[in-house]
Amino acid sequence: MTDNGVPHFHNDPGVPVVRIGAHEFMCEGARAPHDHPHVYLDLGDANEIVCPYCSTLFRFDPSLKPGASQPPECAVVEPASA
Repeated sequence: MTDNGVPHFHNDPGVPVVRIGAHEFMCEGARAPHDHPHVYLDLGDANEIVCPYCSTLFRFDPSLKPGASQPPECAVVEPASA
């Protein structure tokens, strides 16, 4: 999760669905240098949304923490500050 509190996710594994624990988040597509423009997405009242750039389906999962995903490697985790 980034310092601004908005979780970031990517789909490097190329899975059809990424389950996430947040309603508002940023999609990076794949990891740099193969990423797309970073786009902020908001589920609103819905439980799923498709990224308009990479077509990844993100599905809200209330059992996950806000910055967590399933598969877990799709969550972008910033290194701890020293």
